[in-house]
Amino acid sequence: MSEQIQHEPPQSAFQALADPTRQAILNLLAQERLHVDELATRFPISRPAISKHLRLLKEAGLVLEVREGRRNYYGVNLQRLRELELWLAEQRRLWNSSLGRMKRALEKDDGRA
Repeated sequence: MSEQIQHEPPQSAFQALADPTRQAILNLLAQERLHVDELATRFPISRPAISKHLRLLKEAGLVLEVREGRRNYYGVNLQRLRELELWLAEQRRLWNSSLGRMKRALEKDDGRA
């Protein structure tokens, strides 16, 4: 029997990713670590708005903050992304299993008609 993965539903991560600007920030941070000023130059929004987006991504566990000298650099939290990937894989497995059972039940019912 396969080991079942037990993960808390990652609502905060999905809520954070619901915003297109946060998605874009995360995509940039997946390529390289950046500080707020570097991110702010790439978006048509204020530096405080970028900071707010970073705070929400950080609270959701999607972004890590590392202090280097006088600056804070941000990067993607790969561990959290792996957790999300495992959670999604488990959900996909459960849905596929449920849909397979439903399909078999419907096919069985069609055979009786």
